[in-house]
Amino acid sequence: MANAILSGNEAVARGAYEAGLAFAAAYPGTPSTEILENIALYKQIQAQWSPNEKVAFEVAMGASFGGVRSLVAMKHVGLNVAADPMFTSSYVGVNGGFVIITADDPGMHSSQNEQDNRRYAKFAKIPMLEPSDSQEAKDFVGHALDISERFDTPVLIRLTTRVCHSKGIVSLGRRKRVARKPYEKDAHKRLIIPIHARLRHTVVEQRLKELQHFAEKSSLNRIERGYPEIGVVTSGVAYQYAREVFPQATFLKLGFTFPFPRKLVRKFAGLVKKIYVVEELEPVLEEELISAGVQAVGKERLPLEGELSIEVVREAFFGPRRRRPVDRDVVPRPPILCPGCPHTGLFYTLKRLKIGATGDIGCYTLGALPPLNAMDTSVCMGASIGNALGMEKAMGQEGAERMVAVIGDSTFLHSGMTGLLDVAYNRGTTTVIILDNRTTAMTGHQDHPGTGRTLQGEPSAHIDLEALCKALGVKHVLTVDPHDLNATRKAIKKATQQREPSVIIARRPCVLLKEFRVAKKAFKVDPADCSACGLCLDLGCPAMVRLDDGRAQIQEFLCVGCGLCLQVCPKRAIK
Repeated sequence: MANAILSGNEAVARGAYEAGLAFAAAYPGTPSTEILENIALYKQIQAQWSPNEKVAFEVAMGASFGGVRSLVAMKHVGLNVAADPMFTSSYVGVNGGFVIITADDPGMHSSQNEQDNRRYAKFAKIPMLEPSDSQEAKDFVGHALDISERFDTPVLIRLTTRVCHSKGIVSLGRRKRVARKPYEKDAHKRLIIPIHARLRHTVVEQRLKELQHFAEKSSLNRIERGYPEIGVVTSGVAYQYAREVFPQATFLKLGFTFPFPRKLVRKFAGLVKKIYVVEELEPVLEEELISAGVQAVGKERLPLEGELSIEVVREAFFGPRRRRPVDRDVVPRPPILCPGCPHTGLFYTLKRLKIGATGDIGCYTLGALPPLNAMDTSVCMGASIGNALGMEKAMGQEGAERMVAVIGDSTFLHSGMTGLLDVAYNRGTTTVIILDNRTTAMTGHQDHPGTGRTLQGEPSAHIDLEALCKALGVKHVLTVDPHDLNATRKAIKKATQQREPSVIIARRPCVLLKEFRVAKKAFKVDPADCSACGLCLDLGCPAMVRLDDGRAQIQEFLCVGCGLCLQVCPKRAIK
């Protein structure tokens, strides 16, 4: 068969196709997003975006109950959202094979924490595989589905950012034909009430023993012979770095990392004089070695934080190298909202009104940065509304007037609805602002239930946010165009003065969406009229710059003609 150059995410999709997968679900989140986008290209697989990771997990698990091979994918913090069904899925088991993809983000390139999801496998008592490159990312999907069906268990595949996004040569195969397994009612297995759960727990513990024996002999774990002075135990992308740093060492390359192959490790320890453990983030492998009675050097040399690299591993074990000074200026590129972003006007108005905002996860989080400085908190998906209500409970009506909750349309549908229900139910007066830009923008413009299109481009139900908010118990629902600063200001002042819950839907499509893009002429600053007051610069628009004399200038190649600067200029210097 042919070869192709694929990223790890593309390779996972290809592996799912070749392994006969029939169903996949996800909620987009970097670095996992492209997995479902690429699975959706294979028409033999039903693929969908779900409102959140918990729902995606439950739908994929249901497809497994129905007898087909299924997969669910999410970034590492997404597995926190899906943890409830995941833990019980270990007790329930599968019918068709079921694979869970977690894409961890060492270094927090696009995440709020740096958790190591290898801990989940041991906690939930489900087997885990860790590919090191794109070829393994493809192959391990098939292995995981086979293991899932053989041992009646979901299987966790742990990727990391570098595996997800790095590209490599992948050998392609044909799609495997996998018949749907018949569904048979089995309440003792799938109806997890306490009496059944106690019996299933016994099954889980027995299964772990069988998986332990299987892991010891699995071809996914291999010893690579080299010089016996140094042995290296490693997994995932850390294997690639360690191979570069210790080219002549003996390696125990682990692809099947839970249950941990203790007998294999003890055998490996007998082949080498000293063992190093090279792994990102938590000392998961190192702890397993110590538990197996094998001494090793790991996190006393390697950092517990951030991504590894060849340089980090080399310096950890051999000390820092002298580097030539780099004689070049790197132009800083601070994170900032796009020119013409619909969120800019909203955050600018909040700042001018001196109203704070509990925030959420999305590109609008950039509104927290200078010069807007318009967001006070950002914790997790959906937390903005609960945080705002809590602050109101602590600070009273004064707090409700001084603080609003800001949340994106996709995030509101993900996990904000229950927060708004809590505000209405518990008699809060919090104002919630839904930034409706008609897409899931931060992860690359994926559809969601509010866009009216499915992952595979089919027309679908279009959620009416105004009606939804009213159904949750909010009477005061206002809709405003955030590019109209005067209307936005009036809406915020009116909403925050209510003595009951209120919602503002700030609706304008993302400026990068092709279907909503309208060609507009760029604006210019007339230097003769500019007084150098700086009000237009407070918008934080990348197209607007300050000249040496303090006056403003618009970079025409960046300007999209949104007109926000025109509205804030007191001298009418912008034409």
